[in-house]
Amino acid sequence: MGLLDSVLGAATQALGGQQGGNPDWVGLVSGLLANGTAHGGLAGVLQQLEAGGLGQQVQSWISTGGNLPVSGEQITAALGGAGGLLGQLAQQAGVSHAEAGQQLSQLLPQIVDHLTPGGQLPAGGAGGLGELTSVLGALLNR
Repeated sequence: MGLLDSVLGAATQALGGQQGGNPDWVGLVSGLLANGTAHGGLAGVLQQLEAGGLGQQVQSWISTGGNLPVSGEQITAALGGAGGLLGQLAQQAGVSHAEAGQQLSQLLPQIVDHLTPGGQLPAGGAGGLGELTSVLGALLNR
């Protein structure tokens, strides 16, 4: 995890860290999607979303066509609310479950789309760490 920590630290510094008390969404989402995490990285999160009834949306994010939208409420329901993955993320971010779900509903479709340009998940999961933090940084700086 040393390399991941280094890349995330650099991305956080480049984005100004937690400006104004806002959560470090780059670090949090990168940690969520990184390979070797307890929840299975990108593939594991996508499996949880599909199992939670968002299979059509997830497939649209992976495919080369347009991305179907998803609501914060749908993300919250699919990722387990307070006791699941979303609850862990919300706790780390210091925000409500609704806020964490809303943030992920805006970020995940674009992140997955950028990480799957050929319409397939990368063989190694979320691709290179630099690619992941670069995508997140670009999305959060828009």
